Amino acid sequence: MAKAKAQLSVATIRQNYELSQESMGALLRVSGKTVRRWEQKKDRPQKQDQILRLVKLKEIRDLGKRIYTKEGFIEFLNTPLPVFDGKTALDLITIGDYDKVIGALAADLEGIGF
Repeated sequence: MAKAKAQLSVATIRQNYELSQESMGALLRVSGKTVRRWEQKKDRPQKQDQILRLVKLKEIRDLGKRIYTKEGFIEFLNTPLPVFDGKTALDLITIGDYDKVIGALAADLEGIGF
């Protein structure tokens, strides 16, 4: 289990998304101060819903890295898309609609596009 937690580094995932600690906090539904504490290893996510959100962020990041360059992934996250009803992937992630984002990435991976 320690290995799995190590792979869920809040700092690494945040940096892959190119987010501030405050923005990462919004995705995880915690304060920027809490993210800072986690990154400084003074604490770590304990609540199941926080861990689940972090796992979903990692899943999206891992899939995105298989498809896009780093810059392409950031563009995917921040571009309003018709498949997301004009919202961005980050908008959907913020409200917890991970499956729609994962579905769009999976379609890109399979060459289906969206």
